Amino acid sequence: MENIKKRFVNLWNYFTTYEKVWFFSILVLSIIFAFLFPEEDINGVNGKIIMILYLADIFFNILCELLISKQSKWNFIVSVFVEITEIAICLVLSYRFATMATTLFFWLPIDIISFINWHKHPDKQEDEVTKVRKLSGWIEVLVIVGIVLWTISIGYFLTTLDIGTDLFNGNELLEVVVCYLDACVSAVAMANGVFILLRLREQWIAWYIDAILEGIINILSGQYVLLILKLGYLTNTTYGYIKWTKYIKQHKEEQLQDNKLF
Repeated sequence: MENIKKRFVNLWNYFTTYEKVWFFSILVLSIIFAFLFPEEDINGVNGKIIMILYLADIFFNILCELLISKQSKWNFIVSVFVEITEIAICLVLSYRFATMATTLFFWLPIDIISFINWHKHPDKQEDEVTKVRKLSGWIEVLVIVGIVLWTISIGYFLTTLDIGTDLFNGNELLEVVVCYLDACVSAVAMANGVFILLRLREQWIAWYIDAILEGIINILSGQYVLLILKLGYLTNTTYGYIKWTKYIKQHKEEQLQDNKLF
């Protein structure tokens, strides 16, 4: 019992006051929204089950976000639970198949690979902190071109699939819009995943774009409780970007050497 108590205290002290306030604020707001905007039954699935999946998604996501901002490799273990939850949501709602495929075939493997890679690059002073760096060169242009091409091709492919869902109440135009948004989100998410794997600060910029697009999809789909999560993304992304930038500035010489490594 003493051992468990000590671990809990250490975990509690691991997070700053701001981080704890941010985490519990998002969690409490999500629970309040769950009562104010209850989910209806969709595709024969009870609305309460759908809401439980939403809340689980929010819990794992905000914990993962905090761990990333703290440059902790353990964020990837939590991320596995995020992926499993989000795949379940896509299956239950019969929508966002680009995101589901990306999660299944890209994010789950990249989480494992990233955990191994981050484990190989601990900070010299703090073992729990992973060294991070920033992107340079023309790679950014290639990433943008890749995102545009992926969005157009995969978005069009999704519109050709005849998979019915009650989520949009038969509004075909809305389904098409969400298909293209979903394709764009999956492309940005993959760029984000590669940036995280390589410990690049630009993953936060990709996450900004991802959060905004996800928020638009949530509004179009009537998933208002998930908007709290997107609000949390935008605030913590700013926090994480500032923390990583500060770290990079303090470790300029190390970064010059680290840029040569995977």
